[in-house]
Amino acid sequence: MSRIGKKPVSVVDGVKVSIADRVIAVEGPKGKLEFQHRPEVTVAVDEDGKSVTVGRDTDERTARELHGLTRAIINNMIVGVKDGYEKKLEVVGVGYICAVQGKQLQLRVGYANELKKVIPDALDVTCPDQTHIVVRGCDKQKVGQFAAEVRSLRKPEPYKGKGIRYQGEQIKLKPGKSAT
Repeated sequence: MSRIGKKPVSVVDGVKVSIADRVIAVEGPKGKLEFQHRPEVTVAVDEDGKSVTVGRDTDERTARELHGLTRAIINNMIVGVKDGYEKKLEVVGVGYICAVQGKQLQLRVGYANELKKVIPDALDVTCPDQTHIVVRGCDKQKVGQFAAEVRSLRKPEPYKGKGIRYQGEQIKLKPGKSAT
């Protein structure tokens, strides 16, 4: 039995969970999210609406895999609509800057052209200063995916550490040619 999957998900105050035809809808102060779970698992909301339980009918491999995954996704949805998720990025390098212009993130990170990344509608992207990017949203997957895509535009290089990195990320720097 899945240790994560068998734990019920508690629904916090201010969040409403409803299930209709395998579609789980979670609504809260930060937004609304929907997820269609696979038929291998069953999802039920208690009568009082204070907890959500995930179960499975068989012990097949896919059902066991999806059991804990479905519970984790529902928990992430509840946390997201209540508190939201946030990823912070740093732009490190001489002359490297970032800015938000309308629905685009503009980056000058050492290339001949300025890079532009369209911001999805579900996310809130801000630049408190020219070297920091903050990505916020209620969907954990979209926040992490957008932050990873922005980071992949100019990954930190191993000699000087220039590039886009997550805040607090440690980059192991290599010694150069002169360190013999």
